[in-house]
Amino acid sequence: MNKAFVRDSEDADEDEVDEDEVDEAAPALPGGSNNYVTPRGHAALRAEFERLVKVERPNLVQVVSWAASNGDRSENGDYIYGKKRLREIDRRIRFLAKRLESAVVVDPARQENRDQVFFGATVVVCDEAGGEAIYRIVGIDEAEPGAGHISWISPLARALIKARAGDLVRFESPGGVRELEIVDIRYE
Repeated sequence: MNKAFVRDSEDADEDEVDEDEVDEAAPALPGGSNNYVTPRGHAALRAEFERLVKVERPNLVQVVSWAASNGDRSENGDYIYGKKRLREIDRRIRFLAKRLESAVVVDPARQENRDQVFFGATVVVCDEAGGEAIYRIVGIDEAEPGAGHISWISPLARALIKARAGDLVRFESPGGVRELEIVDIRYE
């Protein structure tokens, strides 16, 4: 058979997307657990979803449509890269829709037991060398370790959960076992 009529696996239809495909950059939720998120994190996810659905995707569809009308699509960069970006946006929209659907919004300001560390707490800790650090326990989609926002499923957050001011917690870090003393707990 002539190669012109045979599709290589590399040339498989790029428009076909596996519905179970997951955004590789996003962390997975532990099996059977809720997708806890702060009100601020939920608003950020919702805003990104709305921006993609109402602004970016419609604008890109117009560009791809215009590029397709120009004729030969095989060498049309606007068409090729537009379709690729459209697939990326659609994948992110599906991911965000699933995350928003499964989100359980937990407002830290409504925490009744403020003397223990729970989801949403801002915790001041002191390490063995006397250095202080501040961590806020947030949802997995909101985590920014460099800014002190740690995911509730991280080893540090799991060690801090249910601890009280004055407690020493131990956890496994990439550098080995560490011990931290809890100095203060706040819910903001």
